[in-house]
Amino acid sequence: MNQGFQIGKQEWLSFLLKQTGDYNVYVPVKSSNSIEYELFDNNRKDIAFNIAKPVTPLKTFFLPVKENVIIKKSIHNKNIIVGIPSCDLAAIDLLDKIYLDNQFVDQSYKINRENSILIGADCFEVQEHCHCVAYDINPYPEKNHDISTVSLNGEIIIFVQTEKGQELFQNLKANNTVKEAESEKLKQIEAKRKEVKEILKKRNPALPNYKKTGELISKSKDDIWEKHSKTCVSCGACATICPSCTCFLLIDRPDFEKVRQLDACQYPGFERIAAGEDPLGKKILRFRNRYMCKYVWKPDKFNSTACTGCGRCIESCIGNINKNEIFVEMEGKKSKK
Repeated sequence: MNQGFQIGKQEWLSFLLKQTGDYNVYVPVKSSNSIEYELFDNNRKDIAFNIAKPVTPLKTFFLPVKENVIIKKSIHNKNIIVGIPSCDLAAIDLLDKIYLDNQFVDQSYKINRENSILIGADCFEVQEHCHCVAYDINPYPEKNHDISTVSLNGEIIIFVQTEKGQELFQNLKANNTVKEAESEKLKQIEAKRKEVKEILKKRNPALPNYKKTGELISKSKDDIWEKHSKTCVSCGACATICPSCTCFLLIDRPDFEKVRQLDACQYPGFERIAAGEDPLGKKILRFRNRYMCKYVWKPDKFNSTACTGCGRCIESCIGNINKNEIFVEMEGKKSKK
């Protein structure tokens, strides 16, 4: 664990409020049954500290649902995004490899990334379908963030990770009472992290790991996809809410505008080409394609995990499709042979 610092929670919130003059400051807010990022203001009292997870994935700040990608006509806000869960931070590995490739840098994505200060947060409370640890991702920030925070007994414990984070931290120290974190608090954080990991491990004891899942999908037969795709309505929620799925359409507009719009492989016509040919015209093929992409093709091409175990696809599916149940069933069938 890196060196930690602590500040009173109210001082931390007052500091964030002061940043709203230069940044859009987004904080996770808890409503009746969900958590969502909201702009921070003086009346915001319902911030969710260390609770998994905002409905909206982090990718939306870098890849908006609809965006004009002609840079001169685009709006790129300066953001501070607070309370980012580890599953979303892990997904940045793949996004950066796709959109910041040395040969094909996506300028819009690059500017949105550079304009954002990312503040990660431990998950001390998890949701039913969280399964990050099954894919070797811990429920606390380890990479792709500038600062991470833990709320503990009226204090905010801060860990600085990058130069960008250090600059914000120095600004914090200049006008606030910040001291080195007490060793007892750091021990409490370590103990809580271990506790949450154990809870997550017990949630899905039969779920195969990421690599094994890819192998099972590659060898799978049509019957299991036919069975589980029956209730799929091709709404695309699983792909659009996923922190690492980023397929898009590029739409030409008058005056040479180009608009990037989020797309999803579950939509009918996703791969329709000239003369009406459609390699994924059948629902079962689109259904299987998504899992092949996430567990076989993307890790092979980018050497990166394309599912970080957030569980959003399960929670958003109106067809009640649970991908983890599919993979456990695949593993069960194999073990019986």
